[in-house]
Amino acid sequence: MHPFEFYLKLGFEHISNLAGYDHILFLVVLCAIYRIQQWKNILILVTAFTIGHSVTLALVSMDIFTIPSSIIKFLIPATIFITALHNVIGVNPTLEPKRMGRNYVMALFFGFIHGMDFSNYFKALIMGDSSILVPLLGFNIGIELGQLLVVFFIVGIAFLFLNVIGTKHRDWNVFISGAAAGMSLISMLEYKFW
Repeated sequence: MHPFEFYLKLGFEHISNLAGYDHILFLVVLCAIYRIQQWKNILILVTAFTIGHSVTLALVSMDIFTIPSSIIKFLIPATIFITALHNVIGVNPTLEPKRMGRNYVMALFFGFIHGMDFSNYFKALIMGDSSILVPLLGFNIGIELGQLLVVFFIVGIAFLFLNVIGTKHRDWNVFISGAAAGMSLISMLEYKFW
């Protein structure tokens, strides 16, 4: 197997693995406020998240920047909790276009944090490789493809509830964001700072 294909497959499997549910949960809560008709906004949002974690992944892999994984294990559920809270107490982005810009910045910034978690896994894989360009490109594209698959599934479920069953959008958002906030809060409270 070509190295690019190898890393592409690893990136895809890493994001779509249910054992790493925290990244999937972040994508779920990130998309909770959007309808299928806003698919362009969703793609831009997910791409902003990908850009954020790609930059961090590159910096950590080249030993330019690092944060202990123990801190990252706390920060990731914190990003989920903050996003969920923002979904519920914020203004609907369809009513306030400026909020879309804030959502993109938030997704980009939280992508930096999630990229630090990806980087520990990725860095262990490339030990001994002289160039990280092909592994980095393959792994990031694999993660993006995995994320798009997860988002497609999330938006499909939302479409079913909102358009077929007739759930109100506000109720859907509060339910999904509340569940994500609860799960992330439990993870944060279980974190040991010592």
